[in-house]
Amino acid sequence: MSFATLALISAVALLGPLLALPRAWHLPILLGELIAGVALGHTGVDVLHADDAGFTSLANIGFALIMFVAGSHVPVRDLRLRQALRNGAGRAAAVVALAVPLALAVAALAQTHHPALYAVLLASSSAALVLPIVDSLGLTGTAVLELQAQVAIADAACVVALPLVIDPGEAARAALGAAAVIAAAAALYLGLSRLERSGLRRRVHRLSEKRKFALELRINLIALFTLGALATATHVSIMLAGFCLGLVFAAVGQPRRLARQVFALTEGFLGPVFFVWLGASLDVHALAQRPALILLGAALGIGAIAVHAAMRVTGQPLPLAVLAAGQLGVPIAAATIGTQRNLLVPGEAAALVLGALITIAAAIAAQAAHTHPPAPTPAH
Repeated sequence: MSFATLALISAVALLGPLLALPRAWHLPILLGELIAGVALGHTGVDVLHADDAGFTSLANIGFALIMFVAGSHVPVRDLRLRQALRNGAGRAAAVVALAVPLALAVAALAQTHHPALYAVLLASSSAALVLPIVDSLGLTGTAVLELQAQVAIADAACVVALPLVIDPGEAARAALGAAAVIAAAAALYLGLSRLERSGLRRRVHRLSEKRKFALELRINLIALFTLGALATATHVSIMLAGFCLGLVFAAVGQPRRLARQVFALTEGFLGPVFFVWLGASLDVHALAQRPALILLGAALGIGAIAVHAAMRVTGQPLPLAVLAAGQLGVPIAAATIGTQRNLLVPGEAAALVLGALITIAAAIAAQAAHTHPPAPTPAH
């Protein structure tokens, strides 16, 4: 991979911030980066090649960091969130129950053979997408805490389930690999917790800040690459390694300085590289040539909104129920894994991304509804 290619990727990735700049549009940054990748990749002028080994390696690191950030957004240390776990877990389970028969219907409609994968996609939520929206709107109250618990549980469960359902023939090996990654993350949590209690972590932090060593970022990357190596060796997606590490740091308590450093590395370079790579790898021509796949993407997006919106019957406010349907990491991961392992039919990865974009649009609409509530009807 040449410096010219890196310069091109970095330049076209600026389309993400440019499209997200108008606040009234509420567009996610990744949308522009995906569009840039589609335009310059396999579907467009074919300047960027997703099968380039250097491009793919950087994209994989970006993918792991994106999932790390997603895991770190789960507020596992919030005691109020734990009190809302029962209702949140109940709603997440109810969404799964509704997603399974709908996934069977969607697979039959699209004439594909991935109903288990579709069930996971329909039931998933994105902590990386939903929780920042909740924070930006300043939403509070019991219903919001239950929403946060529901999203956190659904995101974590679907991240673990995805490697098991996307390739059923390898499910047993993937389950063992997932258990190994989770066990390693748990051991890392215990070790970091002990260092935190001993005060060593704070001493390292002060030394790093004083001497400008960036020790915490270095240690974070060592842990990420080690879990990533374990995931690769056990044939599990690096998405699980990144997400588990994010949960570990969220549970231990991530220093603000480290959070800023990881944010800069992810959002400034490696995250955009991943989304441009993903766009370059998508076969939109195949999607356009098979109307059934367009229907698949629409069915997955609308279906996810529908099964989450059904939680209105449990007392969840409808805007919050729709917000919970917002998806990001899991469908993107499914498209990535399916493309890399040739598990999906041509155009199916693009259909999965289309479904995710529909749920993001619904989440944006729910955000706008909270930001600009309808004017009350005047009394007569």
